Amino acid sequence: MRIYALSDDRDTLTGLRLAGIEGSYAAERREIAACVERIKAESDIAVLLINEGCASKIPETVTQLKLSGTNPLLVVIPGSTGSNREPDSITRLIREAIGIKI
Repeated sequence: MRIYALSDDRDTLTGLRLAGIEGSYAAERREIAACVERIKAESDIAVLLINEGCASKIPETVTQLKLSGTNPLLVVIPGSTGSNREPDSITRLIREAIGIKI
């Protein structure tokens, strides 16, 4: 089983390649969607690392992959400039899920 990275940030992709993870660069929505479909068709890719920039361009595909429960497992990672998430995103998610304030 392999790990594959998809990024619209060349620095992130270079860092992951130095760590031994192969990947592709795609900046346009059409390229990203085509690359994800190609990766889904390959049965030996177990984990797909996709940076936040790419994930924000194909949100419906990201949601579908996360909920499908099949390979590849989708993991959204921050780019080289850091995360775009709000500082309390995990706390907000828990609050919405169980309805209590932490």
